[in-house]
Formats: sequence, structure tokens, C-alpha cells
Amino acid sequence: MNDKQLRRYFALLILLMALFLPNISSGQGEFPARTEPPRLVNDFAGVLSSEQQAFLENKLVSFNQKTSTQIAIVTVKSLSGYDKADYAVKLSELWGIGQKGKNNGILILVKPKVGNERGEVFVAVGYGLEAVVPDAVARQALVGAELLPAFRQNDYFKGLDRSTDVLISLTAGEFTADQYIKSTGKGKSGISGFVLIMIILVIAFLFKRGSNEYHGIGGSTTGGFLGGLLLGDMLSRRHDGSWNDFSGGSGFGGGSSGSSFGGFGGGSFGGGGAGGSW
Repeated sequence: MNDKQLRRYFALLILLMALFLPNISSGQGEFPARTEPPRLVNDFAGVLSSEQQAFLENKLVSFNQKTSTQIAIVTVKSLSGYDKADYAVKLSELWGIGQKGKNNGILILVKPKVGNERGEVFVAVGYGLEAVVPDAVARQALVGAELLPAFRQNDYFKGLDRSTDVLISLTAGEFTADQYIKSTGKGKSGISGFVLIMIILVIAFLFKRGSNEYHGIGGSTTGGFLGGLLLGDMLSRRHDGSWNDFSGGSGFGGGSSGSSFGGFGGGSFGGGGAGGSW
């Protein structure tokens, strides 16, 4: 190879480096690097207080130590032009959330609302957990019932605390995905609104009739009281859009455990999960 050919190859190499290196460095800069020491709660957008971060971190670290399931929270100031789902999956893969082979990681990605720029949230679910946290749960109930209502009130801690409790209980098998959807009122009701109204009217008529027959011996007061109790009990059984029917809780929250997160294990993600905007 003569000097002229060598100079051409060298020039071509410089050109290729000029074309590809900026894209590589830009791609790396679009995603935050894993913190050292590693943490499950990473508030790069600054929407949580130090106390709130510590509370969530202790809860998620405790759950990880007992089950090996890793639930991570990441807030960012920008999605760098990515769709929220793509960003969440790429970040999850880059960090390796979950255990290798088990793929039992979950990422709650939050881009807060700033001014006229809408907020974005996406819950990315690892391969190994897609059966226990299916897309329908993430979309219809978890995001819709827990995250977005709190985020619309600018209460990021409330949304993250409640949603992580749900995810802990689901992945620990405390209740099923179907039970959770029904508890939030997102599933089909067993009794239609018309039938429920008719039942209430019939019960009210029977108690009114009973109170008339026993009027004068305390029947009116007793009948009205019992009727009120029964109607109140029926109404109280209607779901209010919350998962608090499963108020047994995860048992992983509160207090300071003093334990530290050991690091991510290299889990994989396939695009499962769901998100929303506000």
C-alpha cells in the first residue's frame, strides 16, 4: 500500500468517525447513567423530597431482598424525543433491571409536567412478570387508578407509593390481576345499575310497610334503622376506584431498614406495560 492509498484510508476513517461518534455519544447522553451506589429510586427530575425518596427506597429494597423482584422508579426531565414506552424499555435494558434469567424487573418511568409540556408516565414490565402484571392491569387500573389521579394533583409521592404497593402485592401473589381490576371498578360489575336501584326500592318499600304494621310498638324506628343499615352496607360495597379492598398491604413499607440496594441483575424487557399522559 503506497502513501496515497494510506492517506485515502485514513481520510475515510476520519470521515466515518465524524459521522458515527456524535450519534454514539448523543445516544449515551439521552439516558441517565446508573447511580453509584446503586438505588432503586432515582429522582433525576427532583419531584420527591429526600424523606420520600428514602421511604420508597427502603420499601423497594426490602421487597427486592425478600423476593429478588426489582421495582425501580426513575424520574427524568426529558424523554429526549423518544416515545415514553421506547424510552422506558431502552432504559430498563440499559440498566438491566431485574435478575438475569428471571427477568423480574419493573420500571416506573415519570417525566413530570412542566408548564405547557404534558407529563408522561410508563410502567415497563419485564418478561418474567408479564403474566402477573398484564398490560390490561398496567393500563386500565394501575396507571388509570393510581398514578394519573395523583400526578394530576402534582402529588408524585402518593402516586408512586400507591402504585408500588399494588405492584408488590401483585408480584407477591397477594391478589390476582383480575381481582385488582375489579377492585378499581375497571372490570365488569356483576349487578347492573338498574337492577341495583330496583333492589334498593323494593327493600325500602318492604321496610316502610313493616314500619306501618308495627307502628306504635317501636317498629317504625326499628324498621327505619335496620333499613338504613342494610342500604348503607350495600352502598359501601360499591368500589370507589381504589385498590383498598386489599388493605392487607404488602408489609414492605414504613420505617428505615438501613439496608442498601445491591445492584441490578441484568433482566430483559419485551415491551410489556402501559402508560399515560396528563
